[in-house]
Amino acid sequence: MKITFLSISLFSSKSLSIAMPIITSLVNWLNIKRIYQIDLIRKYPFNVQQDTFEYLLSKSITTEWGVKHKFSQIKTVSDFQQNVPLQTYDNVKLYVDRLRDGETNLLWPGDIKWFAKSSGTTNDKSKFIPVSKDSLEKCHFRGGKDVLAIYTNNYPDSGIYKGKGLTLGGSHKIDNYSNQSYYGDLSAILIENLPFWTEFIRTPSQQVALLDKWEEKLEKITHETINENVTSLAGVPSWNLVMLKYILEFTGKKNLLEIWPNLELFIHGGVAFTPYKEQFEKLIPSPNMHYLETYNASEGFFAIQDNPEENGMLLMLDYGIFYEFIPMDEFDNPNPPALTIDKVEPGVNYAIIISTNSGLWRYIIGDTVKFVSTYPHKIIITGRTKHFINVFGEEVIVDNADKALEVACQQTGCQIIDYTAAPVFMSSETKGCHQWVIEFAVYPKNTDEFVYHLDTALQGLNSDYEAKRYHDITLDKPILTVVPKGTFYKWLESKGKLGGQNKVPRLSNSRQYVEELIKITELKG
Repeated sequence: MKITFLSISLFSSKSLSIAMPIITSLVNWLNIKRIYQIDLIRKYPFNVQQDTFEYLLSKSITTEWGVKHKFSQIKTVSDFQQNVPLQTYDNVKLYVDRLRDGETNLLWPGDIKWFAKSSGTTNDKSKFIPVSKDSLEKCHFRGGKDVLAIYTNNYPDSGIYKGKGLTLGGSHKIDNYSNQSYYGDLSAILIENLPFWTEFIRTPSQQVALLDKWEEKLEKITHETINENVTSLAGVPSWNLVMLKYILEFTGKKNLLEIWPNLELFIHGGVAFTPYKEQFEKLIPSPNMHYLETYNASEGFFAIQDNPEENGMLLMLDYGIFYEFIPMDEFDNPNPPALTIDKVEPGVNYAIIISTNSGLWRYIIGDTVKFVSTYPHKIIITGRTKHFINVFGEEVIVDNADKALEVACQQTGCQIIDYTAAPVFMSSETKGCHQWVIEFAVYPKNTDEFVYHLDTALQGLNSDYEAKRYHDITLDKPILTVVPKGTFYKWLESKGKLGGQNKVPRLSNSRQYVEELIKITELKG
């Protein structure tokens, strides 16, 4: 069955309502077929990954990368690992720059027009991750469809297709680069490339979804969606909370069910959901409301929570991504072992290595995961390969922190002995922010000025942090807690970690270190 633009455009809202049962039946039939394929992932993960491995190599033999690394001679995964070293963004940046300038057949066959902008490495404010046509269709869009297939399989009586999905994308528009390529948030790229007919099942309109001015976008989303039958939400929890609170304030309603009585699903990802769950349950007080976690990044769509009663997300192995896993306790070794899906074990912390249908080869994405089960292979995200803060999607790394503190010290004439930082979580009354616990050798002349320069420098170094700090909408300005000299020494001493090889954790998603340090100062007082 092919639904043409003409046939849809002739539908009135009444005829759409009549046609919905037919469309729903068709979608359910397609979903049943896909659920069978997903079950093969659960039962035969290595076979599925072997097929993916062979597909990626055969497709890329004639690319510049494939010729350089002798893909035509590779027969096994072991050959592949010997021929292709592990890669970071810095290793492939020159290829990405050439692709953005319009060169073709470099990392993946043909041209690549789209690049997902994400937080940068130590050398660049932002990364530009290639997104090929194959990746759009066989990875990102397939992942989105699979989310709904899995959800409706779990809840056969769902009415999700009777309404629209409200997707809150990023706040950066699509930009043109050298008239050869385009870049923007991944969410914006996906919205830009969605088939035309999705405008009938999603909200807000594409024009509003791609607005880059947050205040204008929030206002127009509200006006476009409050009279729609919204049955699902999707996006990052922190940004969605801001939007939903704005909508409630605008409408004067007590909860979201007074606006969207058929709301039943929130598809979330990007940051941990735990700090936000209680707030969502207050905004949507319904026993029929469901929450489904996904693991979707600029580099690819990786995993979906397939069972709401179990911890972990099913690793989706047929999206054109070949996975390898390095145990974190061996990650810093010169030649760390990289394990295929059949060799991993539950409970071990692994760094993820991916080879993709966008031309990323043995690429270290920087995330770490643990398998909570095998057969089926389900994962939880455990963090990053380096210390970081990413509770609100800001992805601040230690290098960002060190450089920003250096700027703040230069501007205020101070010197730092030690520091650590952690998030302050959102509450129903307050926004989130970062708390910096710092021990100074020389105190800043003005602590407010110090915080200003720290915050401004971080925004200059990290585009994701900059976006979250935009007009204080998601993240408020940092909080500075100055502790007396000797506090960090006492903390290390209490842990039995005095000595040159022991280091203070600089950044953490947990408040454990911050609160322990503050407690020491209280005891001293």
